Amino acid sequence: MMKKNKSFTPDWINTPPKAGSVRSIFKWGAPDGFKHPNHRLYEAIKEKFNMNDNDFRHKRYEGSEPVSCDRKTGLDNRQIEWFRELLGPENISVSDYDRVKYSTGKTMEETMKLRQGVPVEVNDLVVHPRNKDDIRKIVSFCNQEIIPVYVYGGGSSVTKGLQCVKGGITLVMSTHMNRVLSFNETNQTITVESGIMGPAYESILNHAPEKLGAEYRYTGGHFPQSFEYSSVGGWIVTLGSGQSSTYYGDMYDIVLSQEYITPTGNFRTLDFPATATGPKINDIMKGSEGSFGVLVSATLKIFKTKPENRRRFAFIFPTWEGAVDASREILQGEFGKPAVFRISDPEETDIALKMYGIEGTPISSLISYKGYKPMRRCLCIGTAEGEKNFTANVKKQIKKICRKYGAMYITGYPVKNWEHGRYRDPYIREDLNDFGMIIDTLETGVTWDNLHRLHQGVREYIKNRPETICMTHASHFYPQGTNLYFIFIARMESIKEYLEFQEGIIERIEEHGGSLSHHHGVGKMIGPWMERHIGKKQMDILRALKNHFDPNNIMNPGGTLGLDLDDDQKRGRI
Repeated sequence: MMKKNKSFTPDWINTPPKAGSVRSIFKWGAPDGFKHPNHRLYEAIKEKFNMNDNDFRHKRYEGSEPVSCDRKTGLDNRQIEWFRELLGPENISVSDYDRVKYSTGKTMEETMKLRQGVPVEVNDLVVHPRNKDDIRKIVSFCNQEIIPVYVYGGGSSVTKGLQCVKGGITLVMSTHMNRVLSFNETNQTITVESGIMGPAYESILNHAPEKLGAEYRYTGGHFPQSFEYSSVGGWIVTLGSGQSSTYYGDMYDIVLSQEYITPTGNFRTLDFPATATGPKINDIMKGSEGSFGVLVSATLKIFKTKPENRRRFAFIFPTWEGAVDASREILQGEFGKPAVFRISDPEETDIALKMYGIEGTPISSLISYKGYKPMRRCLCIGTAEGEKNFTANVKKQIKKICRKYGAMYITGYPVKNWEHGRYRDPYIREDLNDFGMIIDTLETGVTWDNLHRLHQGVREYIKNRPETICMTHASHFYPQGTNLYFIFIARMESIKEYLEFQEGIIERIEEHGGSLSHHHGVGKMIGPWMERHIGKKQMDILRALKNHFDPNNIMNPGGTLGLDLDDDQKRGRI
């Protein structure tokens, strides 16, 4: 048996990727942003995967080579010249690097392909529109020429939403279309172009008195883990949920109106808070993932921000069943809802206590002393936001319910640690990938009465694979149910093996009564299951809408939402 070398630290990469390299495309987040496994997590990984320090001495598929693209552009010179004359040469690109970068999201499949030099499906031309008039002309021209159109916001898609299966062009919205169009403090709304990125959007609202002449400071209330690298338009068209959605609502609840440019015409929905004028076109367009048209602007609800009133809390439950029961009672309690609220199952709790710096502290010792057993205990973290008396009451009621189910209050310390790193956790992915491990997530919505069946069924499938971690948590809560994230870590370098394993998880989610996606959208990854999941009649409605808005199928073709897949492409699932 090899002796442990406590002084050994893997050679984690701490330098930004080389300009123009493959790694600069698949790396998550900021080029100079890093978060490495701490010592406790590193030791746990070695133990769970039966590895030793020697397994962490040599990296695999680092991606330091320059980007190259074997597929030549499918547009002719006349078509490229049309874009150049409209936008100027600075706003179009046919370089290998740009074509690959703007055709690639952050799925594990795309990352593995880039690392291993497997060709990815790319566009023929990258286009940076300056305004909605540019987009109107581009969509009209592409419809006439039958050129596929794909849309790129922040590049953080995890559903293969950016893949240019049919070639064509990619519209990069965030370069120019990132402006505030109007602000209405009376109505508490703001209208922005769809390419505005999360941090810029939130900063404008937080500094509304200085930047917008407002009386109060505001928040958008939407904080997905991809917040720093996703756009407002991306949130809307993928039906995103943020980490504070339990209080502020999902993006479905936040967006009041939208403006679209489609191949058959352009329109803007009305921004009334509620109407009874038939089925809402605004609702139809939410979650359309660029398959009907291009979202150019949106009007959204905003909320007064009072961070000084934020109340943090964390608990340890003796069992997962107790954590779930308490969560249901809290969400059905009608005393107000928490903002952040998250419960982790026993396996995730074990990892979380290491990641968030709790293991080895006096709090950790007290948890063990009180009899909360490893691989049974469950961590709960959360916050309450809003008016100070409201937040005090929400926390008070939550503490009362949690104690009823045997939970121990462990202060707000774990929450502060989580807040500090909540946007940085994905950076660990690169470190694991460098040494032949994958980490990925699939998520699903579920009703309370089916939660345990779904949790157990999916976990059983994942854990049947030897030496595989399966962490699960719920973090978007409703009176009628919640969601489950299944985060799996495994040693796996074969793309085929990975895809078969991922497909098996999706099958188990569907088989055990979960939704195919809770947020993040469907994209081309889950498209093959759509018709089986929602039924042919509902798919016929979606296809009728597709045909109405986009009869030539130029908008995000190639499997998005399963709209244009034939029976063979559905892989016999229907």
